[in-house]
Order: sequence, then structure tokens, then C-alpha cells
Amino acid sequence: MGEYVGALDQGTTSTRFMVFNHSGQVVSAYQEEHKQIFPQPGWVEHDAAEIWDRSRLVIDKGLERGGLRPSDLVSVGITNQRETVVVWERSTGKPIHNAIVWQDTRTAGLCNELAAQGGPDRFRSQTGLPLATYFSGPKVSWLLDHLEGARSRAESGELLFGTIDSWELWNLTGGPSGGRHLTDVTNASRTLLMNLATLDWDDDLLGAVGVPRAMLPEIHPSSEIYGRAVGVLEGVPIAGILGDQQAALFGQVCFDVGEAKNTYGTGCFMLLNTGSDPVTSQNGLLTTVAYQVDGEPAIYALEGSIAIAGALVQWLRDNLEIIDSAAEVEALARSVADNGGVYFVPAFSGLFAPHWRSDARGVIAGLTRFATKGHLARAALEATAFQTREVLDAMNLDSGVELTSLKVDGGMVYNDLLMQFQADQLGVPVLRPVVAETTALGAACAAGLAVGYWDGFDDLKANWGLDRAWQPVTIGSQRDELYARWKKTVNRTLDWV
Repeated sequence: MGEYVGALDQGTTSTRFMVFNHSGQVVSAYQEEHKQIFPQPGWVEHDAAEIWDRSRLVIDKGLERGGLRPSDLVSVGITNQRETVVVWERSTGKPIHNAIVWQDTRTAGLCNELAAQGGPDRFRSQTGLPLATYFSGPKVSWLLDHLEGARSRAESGELLFGTIDSWELWNLTGGPSGGRHLTDVTNASRTLLMNLATLDWDDDLLGAVGVPRAMLPEIHPSSEIYGRAVGVLEGVPIAGILGDQQAALFGQVCFDVGEAKNTYGTGCFMLLNTGSDPVTSQNGLLTTVAYQVDGEPAIYALEGSIAIAGALVQWLRDNLEIIDSAAEVEALARSVADNGGVYFVPAFSGLFAPHWRSDARGVIAGLTRFATKGHLARAALEATAFQTREVLDAMNLDSGVELTSLKVDGGMVYNDLLMQFQADQLGVPVLRPVVAETTALGAACAAGLAVGYWDGFDDLKANWGLDRAWQPVTIGSQRDELYARWKKTVNRTLDWV
């Protein structure tokens, strides 16, 4: 029996493999970026074959770096960028097109057509989701309609569809030679095709969106043994699958109703555990499956998704070239005392929660001759905190649960200026755990639970440790004045397209 548990973390910009010990500490890690493909404005693609190549490479190098063999692992979990879709040939494993990424907006026309009968909330009662370009189902339908012969091949079972977790699992467990074609409840709940009540594909939804059942993976719990790997992880049970944000909730041990986490990555994703009953949002949030352990009922969450967070810092680096590396943004933002009246709403691909407006575009407001690149950097960081407050306000309204603290993770949580401003805007303490790699940790926890490596949730909670807490300092009118100006700027982004 091995001593460690692994996690394959396939994200929007990179793939990594991480190995954890029983106390949840990182033993080894290896990461590789993959290409971002932008065929035209609003379109975002990845090469799924490249992602699978990278996955094998990071597993190999991650084991090598830790001086480990596959037999040292009790199990491996998968976590993935959600809503990104791959369609591939069952017989060859070859993708028929690039993967269409969650940020891609090419399905706007199809979503509008679907919303023509019943509005943007047409499927919300079944799926917990509004009709938006974000979700997977319409992306699949688009591919079947735009690639010659694809729809008939899908109907006859020649083509398979999966989100990235399914693509990885199928390949890890043998691909064309017996690969397991399945997904977990968290990823399935982001397709617009799964019924939240039955946790199964819904014929009415499949018919309306236009996705043949023959190409769909089976839906399973997030923590169970799905199969054993061949090749690079020979013989290791693959035993956990969670979409990245649900994985972070799991890794942050938010197992009780009312516990919440916010992940500051490419986008920003805040999830609140609402227990075994789905809460329907009246305020622009998503109702989603948080996780399901084998043999237990599913646990649900409210989620606020923000499209652009860390990606805005990358934009300052790559497009404006006012910083050389993402890490420099904090010093630049600190070079000024405040935002100088400058506000930045990064609606680069529309606004996600709580607005759901694909017609919005980015706006920088309040510019004067006084404004410098320092003010721009500060406004960019503050945008993330303001967007998070908008989501939290909506969560409080929907759930009736007052948040007492917020657990945070992701790349931006090492930015002290942002974390302090976040605590000030929310009026609650912001808590960063010792192991900030909570997405990979969550997948590892799910995989470890399934094979009895950890006994249960209490074991996992005992592993969570606090690294740093930020207490709110600025509250009252100063805080609210800044937020009111931000809301005013948001209104300027609407009806642009």
C-alpha cells in the first residue's frame, strides 16, 4: 500500500501534478503551461491533445521530483477547469476540434435563441443555472452543428463528449482500449444538461440544447473508485473528481452549511455550502453541486463566478506592459495612497455573477491628468475585491446566512494589499490556509477518502491550518463610498455590444 495521494490539477492556463502526505502537506509538485488559442475576438480554445501530453509529462516529472513511483500512491484525484468541452472519437481518442474553453462566447447566438422561449432563466429550476455562454452544453451543440457530419456521428455513438475531467479519466484508464467514460456530479452540474434533483441527464434539456445522449459520460459521485490507471500511473486507482472550484471548497474543508471560500485565480469563484437542499438564487448566483461522497446524498452550494480576476493582472502585464511580472502589481499599486478616483470594471467577456450580461465590456472610469499607472494597478486589484463583495451581498440575500469569515485561496492571496482591501470591503476576517493549493488538495482529499486513506471529514478538518488572517480596518462611510462609485462604473459597462 502506498503512502501518498496524488492530484492531477488541469487548469485554464496550466496543468500540474501534486502529491500530498497524510497531514495534507505537499510532498512533490510539477507544473507546465499550455497554449491559449484565440481564433477570433471572444473565442478561446485549447488543444486537448496537448493538454493530455502535458498531463502525462507533469505526472511523470512530479513523481520523479519526489523520488516516487506510481506504487507509492494509494489513489489519484482529478480536478479541472470547468465547462471547457472536448469532443473526441471513441475509436481513436482523437479530438475532432480544439477544446472550447469556459471563457469562450461563441454560443451567444444559441443561448439567445434558447432564451427566446422562457427567458434567460428558462432552465434555472432544473439546472440552477441561467442561459449563458459560460456553460458546456451549448458549446457541444455548437461543435456538432459547425463540423461536417459531427451530429450524425455523435448520435450513432462514434463521438464522445466530456469536460476536461472526463477527457483525462478516459485517457488515464486506457483511452480507446477500455477507458472509463464518466464525469462527476460537480462537473455535470455545469453543463445545462443535468437535472439538479435527479443528478442525471435530463431528456428535455438534451432535446432543447441539442446534445445526443449517446455521446454523454455517466454521472458518478465525486469520491469513489472509478477505475485503475494504465501507463504513466500504472495500477493506481483514480478515485476522486471535482470541478476546480468545488475541489477548492473541499480542500478548504467547508463541509458545514454556511462555510464559504473564494478562489482568486484567472477568474474569481466564491462558493457557499448550503447543505443537502439546493437553494434557488433570486440574485444572480448559480446553484451547483458542491460534492457527493459515494453512498451519501449530494451537498449543494451557491456560487458566484467572476470572469476576470488574476487575468486582469496578466492583461496589465501582457497587453499594457506596465509590469514585467504579475508579482510586481502589488508594489506598483502601493506606490499611490489610494485609487485616485480610478475604477476598473474588467468585463472583457461580459459580466458574470450577479449580473450575467454578455453585452457588457470593460471600462476604466474616473481618469484625470492626475492618474498614473500606479492608480491603474490599484484599481485593477480593487476590482477583484469589489466584484467579490457584489457576490457576497447576493449570497447573503439568497441564503439568509450571514458570513462570519471568508477562507481564501489561489494565486492572488499572497497579495497583502488585495487581501486587506478585501477584508475592509467585506467587513469580515479573510483567512488564508497554510496549504493554499486547495484545488489540488481537494481532489486528493476526495481520492484519499474513497480508498480509506483518511477516515472521514474530521480527519480532513484536523489537517486545515491557518497561515494568516486579515481583519477589517476601514469600515463605514469610506468603505461604502468606494463601493457606490464602483457600482456606478459597472452601469457604464452595460449595453455596450
